[in-house]
Amino acid sequence: MSESVKAKKKSPAAASTNTKTAEGKLQQAKSEAALPSLGILGMLRWAWTQLTSMRTALFLLLLLAVGAVPGSLFPQRPANPAVVTQYIKDNPSYGQLLDALQLYDVYSSAWFSAIYILLFISLIGCVTPRAIAHYKAMKSQPPRTPKRLSRLPEYGTLALPANAGIPASKAINDAAGLLKRRGYRVEVRDVDGDLPSLGAERGFLKEVGNLVFHTSLIGVLVSVAIGGLFGYSGQRILVEGETFVNTLVGYDQFTPGTNFQSSWLQPYSIQLDKFEATFDRESPKKIGQPIDYTAEVTTKENPDSPAKKEILKVNDPITLGGTSLYLTGNGYAPVVTVRDGEGNIAFQGPVTAKVQGDNYYSSVVIKVPDGKPDQLAFQGFFLPTAFKSEEGISFSASPELFNPQLSLDSYFGNLGLDKGVPQNVFELDVRNLQQLNGRKLEAGGITLAPGMTKTLPDGKGSISFDGVKKYIGVDVHHNPGQLYALIFGLLAVAGLVTSLYVNRRRVWVRTGTHQDGRTMVEYGLLARGEDHRLAGEAAALRELLTREWQIPSDSGNASANPNTSANPTVSSPTSKDQ
Repeated sequence: MSESVKAKKKSPAAASTNTKTAEGKLQQAKSEAALPSLGILGMLRWAWTQLTSMRTALFLLLLLAVGAVPGSLFPQRPANPAVVTQYIKDNPSYGQLLDALQLYDVYSSAWFSAIYILLFISLIGCVTPRAIAHYKAMKSQPPRTPKRLSRLPEYGTLALPANAGIPASKAINDAAGLLKRRGYRVEVRDVDGDLPSLGAERGFLKEVGNLVFHTSLIGVLVSVAIGGLFGYSGQRILVEGETFVNTLVGYDQFTPGTNFQSSWLQPYSIQLDKFEATFDRESPKKIGQPIDYTAEVTTKENPDSPAKKEILKVNDPITLGGTSLYLTGNGYAPVVTVRDGEGNIAFQGPVTAKVQGDNYYSSVVIKVPDGKPDQLAFQGFFLPTAFKSEEGISFSASPELFNPQLSLDSYFGNLGLDKGVPQNVFELDVRNLQQLNGRKLEAGGITLAPGMTKTLPDGKGSISFDGVKKYIGVDVHHNPGQLYALIFGLLAVAGLVTSLYVNRRRVWVRTGTHQDGRTMVEYGLLARGEDHRLAGEAAALRELLTREWQIPSDSGNASANPNTSANPTVSSPTSKDQ
């Protein structure tokens, strides 16, 4: 007896020793174990797994949004190269660095394109296997009936009287019909057995909506890429009476897509017949504020097409040749005639005045490279309704043409246009020019009203103010992927709404015959994920079943308490339902 007690007392120590020995051997085995090398193929497989994860796709989507921010902070070269050049000159300390980082060409930069392409690949890698798995799930049968339905979140029982004439097999078929009418996919099991049951499932549209959402994001990316590759945009200023033909030389500024060819331009034309601007004249606090802009134009789809009268308004573009033409600006164009020192007309026509301040206070630049013996230039401002303040400063009192006035300074010399270097038509570089007229000079400045002519000093010529016309700014956009981007965008919203509001649910029903002849029914519901409406679905299902079998709602034999376990019969479920 004592030896047995001693053996028992020693056994814990022996067990501890054995455990330590086993742990030591395990640690030694781990230290001596040689892990197989990942290899190139394994590394590629790991990289593909990381790239095609949903976490990576969300990160790339966020990174794409952040990467687009510099495009709104810094001037972009495709929109206005001259502004970018001036910005670099004004900020020499960091301007060149930003250019090296491609922050002036954000949307065509290598790093932005890399994010875009990686996001595209990641989404495809996410969606494709999920779509295959969901297709297989839709083709598969509902899961087998659990052994204990009472463990499900929503559970209830019903008892059919023995005299109701509804056996277990009929009850299970009736329940199957009701669930089918509610949109469930149903499979009935052991209908001829002691415990017939069914499994039902619905809510596959939730995952379909999720897949549609992600697939539509891919469609949006492709559509945007198509627009960037094959689209174009441009600007043109049209003075009343002028015609714009959709050719490359007809644009004031043209930004083609990466793969766009100028031969794709359809030669439609648009002529500005008349432009009217309506201003507020009744509200004391808003006098002079614009109310409406209306441009009357004549369009042709091609040179052989009949002319068509159309109205172009703000936010109401005209569509021609697959492009949209938008009214984006307007102003006045003084009509001038410039004669050179030899008395010949060196320039004649409207000059676009750039709106700079209130009431259409506008700057004017006139360059006359054909003047002889010297090239001429003028710069100043145009006032639709000229007034002078008490300090003698001229200003425009109204945006309408009540008292138009043209005030200019004149210059002569080499304009630098013969070198082939592009210049801004709204700016004049006077560093290589000599001034003829100006307020600080003896000759004074040039102030003209319509119909007046001013002779330039030293026999350099003259300038006449012949009248005023109006002009509009037109933006032309051609984006072949725009319609598809809209369609995919709407599909993405529809898929997102579907995935948020459709719930994936499963229902199981089991019936059996009690020893006293009653038909016992138990049911349980389970949601995939959170479903706050699952209890309502259980109540609706119970209501349908009681109505189908005409069971009194206050029947003492019915229970909907999820904590109450009810077994229809004494016998256990068959092995198939376990």
